[in-house]
Amino acid sequence: MAGKKGTWNMNQEQKEELLHLESCLSLIQENIRLYEAREQAGRKEVTALFQAVKKGEGDSYGQLTASQNILEHTQNALRKNRAALKKPYFGRIDYDDLTYESTERLYIGKNGITKNQTDVVIVDWRAPAASIYYENELGHGFYYVPEADDVEIDLHRKRTYDISDGKLLGFYDDDVAANDELLVKYLSQNKEAVLGDIIATIQKEQNEIIRDIPSKNIIVQGVAGSGKTTVALHRISYLLYNYEDKYKPAEFCIIGGNDMLLNYISSGLPELDVKNVRQMRMDAIFPYFLGNHFKKSFRIVPDLPEAPLKSRLSFVRKLDAFLKKWQEDALSIQDITDPELGVVLSSANMEEARFYHPDLSLFQTEKLFNERLASRIRFLCTERTPEYKKAKLLNYRKYFDSSRHKWTEDSIYLAFLETLSGESEESCSLFSATIESVRKKRFDVYDVASLALIKKRILQKKEMDEFSQIIVDEAQDFGETVYYVLKEIFPPCFFTIMGDVSQNIRYETGMNDWESLKKALFKEERDSFYLLAKSYRNTIEISQYAGKVLEKASQGSYRIQPVIRHGLPPEIHRADTASLPALLLETVDAVKAKNFETIAVVCRTEDEAAEVRSILDITDADSSAFHNGVMVLPVMLTKGLEFDCVILWKPDESRYGNNPREAKLLYVAITRALHELHLMLDADPSSLLL
Repeated sequence: MAGKKGTWNMNQEQKEELLHLESCLSLIQENIRLYEAREQAGRKEVTALFQAVKKGEGDSYGQLTASQNILEHTQNALRKNRAALKKPYFGRIDYDDLTYESTERLYIGKNGITKNQTDVVIVDWRAPAASIYYENELGHGFYYVPEADDVEIDLHRKRTYDISDGKLLGFYDDDVAANDELLVKYLSQNKEAVLGDIIATIQKEQNEIIRDIPSKNIIVQGVAGSGKTTVALHRISYLLYNYEDKYKPAEFCIIGGNDMLLNYISSGLPELDVKNVRQMRMDAIFPYFLGNHFKKSFRIVPDLPEAPLKSRLSFVRKLDAFLKKWQEDALSIQDITDPELGVVLSSANMEEARFYHPDLSLFQTEKLFNERLASRIRFLCTERTPEYKKAKLLNYRKYFDSSRHKWTEDSIYLAFLETLSGESEESCSLFSATIESVRKKRFDVYDVASLALIKKRILQKKEMDEFSQIIVDEAQDFGETVYYVLKEIFPPCFFTIMGDVSQNIRYETGMNDWESLKKALFKEERDSFYLLAKSYRNTIEISQYAGKVLEKASQGSYRIQPVIRHGLPPEIHRADTASLPALLLETVDAVKAKNFETIAVVCRTEDEAAEVRSILDITDADSSAFHNGVMVLPVMLTKGLEFDCVILWKPDESRYGNNPREAKLLYVAITRALHELHLMLDADPSSLLL
């Protein structure tokens, strides 16, 4: 039942651990009874106060708000205790606290549990001291406390528990080996079970990212199955727990490429005690910034032919230079002289204002200049009559006023595109498709990003500061332009960028390395690039199969280091074209009989997916929600998802040719599989698989 280097009294150790678990479970059950009674009383009180508010009685509204907050706190505590009943904790650390001169034994769980609402019995995994379990080796070390000094410790024991349904199945003291042993056990379960147990098995390299300070930009290159999405969600949970005075959930925004990915991500947030985090598609966040007038009159379309040019850093920097010149020309800074008052506002005064406010738009700068102009007139007219001062103020009231030109984001963008197209005879038609589309109010994601930058530099009237942390998953599918613009339109934000350039499914417009993004995003020395090379998703057999494709997808840039977990080798099912549908039905039935919770049939295109849905008699084609059972998806929509079993539909040469773009798509398809991979073929397999 237990394992440890050295000699010890096995029975005594078991007995102590069983007694401790029993004690914790008794406390949790008592907490549940207490919080259930409080919740019932709280509901009655809120209902009564709500009726009092409707009748307009006294200070009922203030009391109602306070009671609702107390009820929400009670319900949260009840939820945590109920969740802890089956598995109260997964780890234990024994150490000497050398900073505060104390000896500690802490049990660590997914949910923090207290006795009498004050005494901590089980430490929440997000607490600073819990990082010892994930990162420290035995002996002398430190752990980080947010916005405080590090705490010096001497770690004596790090123990991992295997607890299920309130029963102690085992515990281990071997630092790394025990953790890996438990990890492999969890990974061997179905996908839903894995999500529930992942907190117990966060790896050191993942934990470093999760617990990094919030005031920095982070890029994470993680191979397929390395836990990028899991790390991102845990980082959100960690930051909200430890920096609750600095951040609110609504200040966090998760960005993904499609609704299915966002729904998949959001399904994991309640498990991590996170609510009210915003989620947006990449092609939706820029219209959100531009405002309702844009969303009503403009249409978002798939990438236009010039998207590969527009996605690159060189394009957006040319646009930025164009906009800065536009601003300079509009302001035309020089001394403002009145024939009676002399120099009313000097060019030096205006240049100073711009120096201290470099991020203001043209409209905001003009407002600032007009305010300074009015202030100077009041000063210069101190000894003049009120009528004279009023007349002068009226005369200069809108001295700076570019709004009279009725510029719009798209009119300025057209001027920029036409400038680029006229750079040479060869480039005359360089952006012709985009120019035609913009005139029809139709924009791809790089166009709307450009429009957002134009608003930021020229037309913005007030800052948008609602987001403090932006997290992008599957970031490699978009070019540097979108990140450059996001950084400019949300200047107070810090970014956590998660992706894998080997899975770039938009080969011409996305990122095939991270260097340009670093240039676009990183501004400070403290910004960090992390590498997650170990894959926890696939079995060895599936990883090795995917590895052959990866070599051709990324020229071996980022190799997979799989966790040692064996399974069945990928299975190829062959039939002629007429017989393949029946063989698919047979294979799906055989897989379902194994009680897998999530099964995906992955097709090359949406048209093929529609055909396969017809074969399988599946009618949920329009659903964007990830769900249990059988799903039929084009490979483009499987990004970031994982399934217990994947069935690849016709991965032959005509669908996945031997080139880096197709290799990345096939690599994505293969690496979605947790446990089993099946290939359905009516022709020879793609040479990428040979």
